[in-house]
Amino acid sequence: MHYLYLLGAIMGEVVGTSALKATEGFTRLWPSLIVVAGYGVAFFLLSLSVERFPIGVLYAVWSGLGIVLIAVAGFVLYGDRLDPPAIAGMALILSGVVVIQLFSETVRH
Repeated sequence: MHYLYLLGAIMGEVVGTSALKATEGFTRLWPSLIVVAGYGVAFFLLSLSVERFPIGVLYAVWSGLGIVLIAVAGFVLYGDRLDPPAIAGMALILSGVVVIQLFSETVRH
């Protein structure tokens, strides 16, 4: 169940951050409400996940996957482009998340 909380936290953060650009400096109501709701859901679910996972590992997975998903959302929603070094850096971040999940004893307690 804690993995579902973590997944929900990641998705909440992705939704909130994706809407951030549309707020135009928090001058537009609906995108601003989406940002607040997305981050509210993200932090609530993250707080439930922290009961199972060490905070450092939890934050690494949450932020690492969030970075990559936000980059995808930026491309889809806003046409943001990434150059090869940015893509390589994100691949390294994803690799780190995979290493943690597959090989770390810290997440298996």
